[in-house]
Amino acid sequence: MERGAPFSTFENFWSFYVSQHSKAGTRAFHFVGTTIGLVSLVSAIGSGRLVLPVWGLVLSYGLAWIGHFFVEKNRPATFQHPWWSFLGDMRMYGLMWRGKMSAEAERLMMLEPVAAVRTA
Repeated sequence: MERGAPFSTFENFWSFYVSQHSKAGTRAFHFVGTTIGLVSLVSAIGSGRLVLPVWGLVLSYGLAWIGHFFVEKNRPATFQHPWWSFLGDMRMYGLMWRGKMSAEAERLMMLEPVAAVRTA
């Protein structure tokens, strides 16, 4: 699948998204970043400090991008597909909490290989 190619369904995108997060280290960076982002949002609601979600976003994306550039060695899907990437991250996060993301990655990698979008 070419970078920027349209996806007809979220399930088609999901296969691509998982292929871009094939390494456990990349997924771990995402998990920590998403947790920080969610904690920042909840803290902002509780404290009224509106700067917290901004810092949460910076830290969340920063950690995810570290995972992509240095562990996975690819470009984040969010650059081309921001909304579906957000939904993919939430799905991946939920699967990771339940201890099922590695099995999902293995299942999808065996089903249909998707060409990775690599950085130059």
